[in-house]
Parts: sequence; structure tokens; C-alpha cells
Amino acid sequence: RKSTKTRASDVDKPRINRPERPNDYALVVGIESYSGNDLPRADYAEHDADATAEHLLALGVPRRNMKILKGSDATYGKLTGYLESWLPKNVAESSRVYFYFSGHGSPSLQNGAAFLLPWDGDPRLLDATALPLKKVYASLGKLKAKEVVVVLDACFSGAGGRSVIPKGTRPLVVVSEAAALPRNITSFAASQGNEVTGSIEDQGHGIFTYYFLKGIEGGAKYST
Repeated sequence: RKSTKTRASDVDKPRINRPERPNDYALVVGIESYSGNDLPRADYAEHDADATAEHLLALGVPRRNMKILKGSDATYGKLTGYLESWLPKNVAESSRVYFYFSGHGSPSLQNGAAFLLPWDGDPRLLDATALPLKKVYASLGKLKAKEVVVVLDACFSGAGGRSVIPKGTRPLVVVSEAAALPRNITSFAASQGNEVTGSIEDQGHGIFTYYFLKGIEGGAKYST
């Protein structure tokens, strides 16, 4: 498959610079092409991850406390390991934790539950190969961190793994489960259950990520 050309954007380099917060952590995920040849691309998802990582560093997350998983590095095993082992072993009570995901989501055709699709995920075998969004929230909610920020640039089309999806769109994740979030989690999601999110071609970013990063630079809540 033809690769998406990375374009320069006015949000690639942060315009903020906050002091280091030594106990803050971040797990940043961007998956553009998937191992399954029948899966559509999530255009610019890895560019999204790169720019988000730069902004989180500028917000004070130490580079040593950040894990960036892109493309084939973002496997089910690695994502699960960092969520359920690395973060719990390292996060402190004073920590702020960021979890960012740009790529495909998928719904269960049996019950409509939302899943985040890792690089080696299969929409036909979600229970065995993908991360239930509810479980992701539960794992992050168990951390002893004072605050967890979840940012999801993902969506679902509503027509299963063989959907015909407009160029630049991502299968829409149903985020209604956010109503039951643990108290220490703040979640930002690209779309609701009846919406589709796409890309800004001339910026080379997902629409949601682009404006999320604009918000950080404009003095959003998490810039201090």
C-alpha cells in the first residue's frame, strides 16, 4: 500500500515550554498501517503521535518517562504490557499520566462494545486481538496517579471490518462508556457514536489531534 506522505504542520513543534515534572508519564500510540492487508489506513496517525509526544515533552513529561509505540511496534502484547505492567510499577501518587491513541477503533458486532485496534489486531477476533476500551479505562483508573488524561483520535464506521470508508476517515469508536470513567480520568475523544473523524490534508494530521494540540498551545487546562 502506498504510504501517506508526512506533511509539515504548524502544530508539529510546540510553542510552550514548561518545567520538567519528574513523576509524570506518557504512553503515546500511533498506528497508520495495520498488519491485516484488508484494513484501511488511518492517515497521518503516526504523524499525530510524533507531534503529541513533542507537546507532552513540552508540558514537562520527562523523555525517560515516555513510551512511543508506532506502527508495527504497537502490538497487542506491548500495549497490554505498558498499560498493565510498566505504568503501575512506575507511577507515583503525584503523577499525571497521559495515554494517547491515534488509529483505528472497532465495535463488537455482538454487543457494541468499543475496542482499540493494535497493529496486529483483527476486527473479526476482537476479544483475542484488541483492547476493550472499558478495560483500558479500568487499567488507567487503578493507577495511583492523581490524574490520568486519555486522548483518543479514533472512530468506527458501523459496518464492520470490511467497511468501505471515505479517504482519511477512521472506524468510529463508540465512547458512551466514558460516562462510567474512574474519578481520576479525564477523557478527550474524537467523535461520538454517530460521527466520523478524518484528516486535515494540508496539515498532515487527524482533525481532532490538530485542534487538540492547538488547544494545548492556547493555554488549555493541561498546559500548566
